[in-house]
Amino acid sequence: MRIFDTHAHYDDRAFDEDREELITSLKDKGVEAVTNIAVTLNSSKVAVEYTKKYDFFYGTVGVHPSDIEDMDQSDAMDILKKLAVENEKIVAIGEIGLDYHYDNIDKAKQQKHFAAQMELAKELSLPIVVHSRDAAKDTLDIMNATRAKDIGGVVHCYSYSKEQARDYLNMGFFFGIGGVLTFKNAKAIKEVVDYVPLSNIVIETDAPYLSPDPFRSKRNDSSRLPYVVQAIADIKKVSVKQVYEETWNNAHRLYRIKQ
Repeated sequence: MRIFDTHAHYDDRAFDEDREELITSLKDKGVEAVTNIAVTLNSSKVAVEYTKKYDFFYGTVGVHPSDIEDMDQSDAMDILKKLAVENEKIVAIGEIGLDYHYDNIDKAKQQKHFAAQMELAKELSLPIVVHSRDAAKDTLDIMNATRAKDIGGVVHCYSYSKEQARDYLNMGFFFGIGGVLTFKNAKAIKEVVDYVPLSNIVIETDAPYLSPDPFRSKRNDSSRLPYVVQAIADIKKVSVKQVYEETWNNAHRLYRIKQ
């Protein structure tokens, strides 16, 4: 059993009291690789620090659509580029995208910075980690316009329909599957997992968020991914061993990490 958590946020405040103890315990629980995902300029810097501190950690740099005020800083793109270029364990640009869930958001600004960060990924030959909530059409439109197919990456915490999944598959994207799959009422994502080839699935926690059943509403961490693996195996009617092996290999293909 080798687990690659492709999407976690161990710099989150939820881990302040026991971060070091928890992270150092993960290898004993089968977690052999983690990508710590950035959401702000500061967390991009922290992601770099973690890649140096923990030998099994990789990182991303990027600004989340809910934090795009960071992008108002005149040298924001230069900072992201410098962090990515100077650190070989930075494996993607993310978490970037669109989030229309809340009222009074600036959609045009989100779209502008999503496209800009995709262009940075293209320039640096790095994949992207896409966040998309309540913004299905605009996300796909911008990704098509920016030729995301040439960039590659993963749709984190995929939450749209099976029909829309086809568009991402046609672009060659991976699907980040996490704890939501284990929820009893998660009919749509179960259909997506049944439809999408296992070769396009990676596992993720979004830690400290989205804990699987039976830990729903509690703090999540990478050691809980076996519950997600079991759910995938049940839906795909394959062995748990196969899911572990394929998602491990898929994660390396996604982030272009040599094994």
